[in-house]
Amino acid sequence: MNTQSNGMTESSIQSQGTAPAPFSPARAMYWSIRREIWENRSIYIAPLAAAAVFLVGFVTHTIIMRSRIDASRPDPSQPHGFLAHYELSATMIMGTALIVGIFCSLDALYGERRDRSILFWKSLPVSDLMTVLSKLAIPIVILPLLSFAITLATQFIMLVLASVILLGSGVNIAALWTQVSFFRVSGVLLYHLLTVHGLYYAPIYGWLLMVSAWAPRAPFIWAFLPPFVISGVEKIAFNTTYFLTLLEERLVGGPGGSMAANDHAKDWTGTLIPHHFFGAPGLWIGFALAAVFLFVAVRLRRYRGPI
Repeated sequence: MNTQSNGMTESSIQSQGTAPAPFSPARAMYWSIRREIWENRSIYIAPLAAAAVFLVGFVTHTIIMRSRIDASRPDPSQPHGFLAHYELSATMIMGTALIVGIFCSLDALYGERRDRSILFWKSLPVSDLMTVLSKLAIPIVILPLLSFAITLATQFIMLVLASVILLGSGVNIAALWTQVSFFRVSGVLLYHLLTVHGLYYAPIYGWLLMVSAWAPRAPFIWAFLPPFVISGVEKIAFNTTYFLTLLEERLVGGPGGSMAANDHAKDWTGTLIPHHFFGAPGLWIGFALAAVFLFVAVRLRRYRGPI
């Protein structure tokens, strides 16, 4: 009996010593975000496809321009004519990521009700708040960072390919690298993505997640029909476009399409001054609206069942 009791005591002690660690909020968020990336591969496939398409077009353009150089022999100290499409790569990749973020947000909570996977995910030790926040992190954090990394790699490849194609043509290759200000533009791009495409668009993504949690069918229609109706009613009733103007300013990143102050509206480096961005009242109003939308989305997910 003593031997059996000792064995039972030792086994119980060992089982207590090997008990699994508590599922911390940080770990829950990490695995929830990984789950979102695993379920929505378009998060990285779409920006990569956009970058690949742009590189094909850039190489074709550069080869054509190389043939024109051999014929016309322009000033070799002026390579900027070959960099006309350089900044367009960032625009194309950012635009693709924005579209992906919109559709991922619309399908985030609607999709799990449609395919009834919500019954499985609710059985896990992850709260509704954590689930909604992990879905919000995709367009606000993950997509901007992925867009930055893909854009940076794409622009570097563009410079390398342009240097190889234009080698021996008389174009100053060193000027090709210095005139684009590679590292300076990269810093501005990262700041722009994290602020505008992340923080400033928070109420938009919050609205889309709330609609995704509520919509019985066709979340795309329910997301875009109310703003359209409100704008139309305002125009007919009051002959004003205040609501539409607010939406346009939110979508283009602030008044005039820039988050910088008016004195810096034409200077991209002006957006690197934090108080121009964080001092804007529209940013904090957007945060408040995003918080309301997310609160409603969490409550809806808690009580909404499969479709």
